[in-house]
Amino acid sequence: MRTRVRILSFIFLIVLALSTVALTQSSAVVLKTPLGISPEKAAYYIHAVIEADRTIYSQYLVDRLKETVNLNATENWKKDKTLPLPAQFLLMSSERVRSKNVGLDFRLMSLWPINKTHEARTENEKKGLQEVIKNPDKPYTWIRKTDNELTYNAVYADKAVAKRCVSCHNNHPKSSKRDFKLNDVMGGILLAFPINQTLDEDNNPTYHVPPEVVTDYIHAILEADRIVYARHVVNRLQKENVIYSSENWWEENTLLLPAQFMLNASDLIRNLRLGLDYRLISLWPINPQNGAADKFERAGLESVASYPLRPYIRTTYVGDQKFFQAVYPDLAVTPSCVECHNAHPGSPKHDFKLYDVMGGIVMSIPLDHD
Repeated sequence: MRTRVRILSFIFLIVLALSTVALTQSSAVVLKTPLGISPEKAAYYIHAVIEADRTIYSQYLVDRLKETVNLNATENWKKDKTLPLPAQFLLMSSERVRSKNVGLDFRLMSLWPINKTHEARTENEKKGLQEVIKNPDKPYTWIRKTDNELTYNAVYADKAVAKRCVSCHNNHPKSSKRDFKLNDVMGGILLAFPINQTLDEDNNPTYHVPPEVVTDYIHAILEADRIVYARHVVNRLQKENVIYSSENWWEENTLLLPAQFMLNASDLIRNLRLGLDYRLISLWPINPQNGAADKFERAGLESVASYPLRPYIRTTYVGDQKFFQAVYPDLAVTPSCVECHNAHPGSPKHDFKLYDVMGGIVMSIPLDHD
């Protein structure tokens, strides 16, 4: 298993590391900002998290379970009692993030969409798709200005990361392109979020995103992906007696536990060495390694257990690098979370209820230099 994990991490590292934060000629963004995180870096972190979760879903679930237990991913997944397609998983996640009104929006687009709602809606979006097809190693970016808001937009190449992506598009009756190959650019992922503008000493505009807003965006994606996975994959397929989740998912050819889904994705992010890091922690960890690492994490866990509406935050230095850190509540969002922790022989707490705070997600993100 460890060999397969290392291979997947290496593939993911290559794909994401090539997605540089270089700007296109259409962008007027200044990279340096003294007030938080530059839009380029914010978009890079957000896209990395989306891709990490999608990679885990596509390769650890869709491709692996097709090969081992012949469990398919299909368009009519509810009726067929199968896995949702990777694109459908991302769509459900993006809809959930959008419903939270945190300011972040992301969606799939294509020049050859099966679903017409995935067409480019503006000239910039169309050009963005054309550019990432020609040069998939960097995003196409622009700033949209309205009377009251500046919105940063970035289109990243959407590659066929799983065999099922290729076979679905090549064989779908509504597809206008049928010669995709694995790792081909099939379209793009559009990110959009508001940014702040200030003027430097020479009266030139600089742009930034407050760090607490960036971590809110990342947390919203992590929470959405985990809820979609737990409700629409784990709980549904277990209830229908199709397949179950287990701690030893690799050896038993089963589904990952929802917590393992997040932990495996966080390993991929850590391997990118972006500075961004996140992990699950708890006052009652099953794995002692998931306990609080310092006074800040313990205080954060105690804070979100009592008041789960907002994260517990601080800024700190590691060497000469300044980091923003936040602890968000980790809720028992599905019955499987409660059942697993209450029944596990290694759990120090056995009376969790649905929607209880079971622990926290601690996140660390580097700040731009002053």
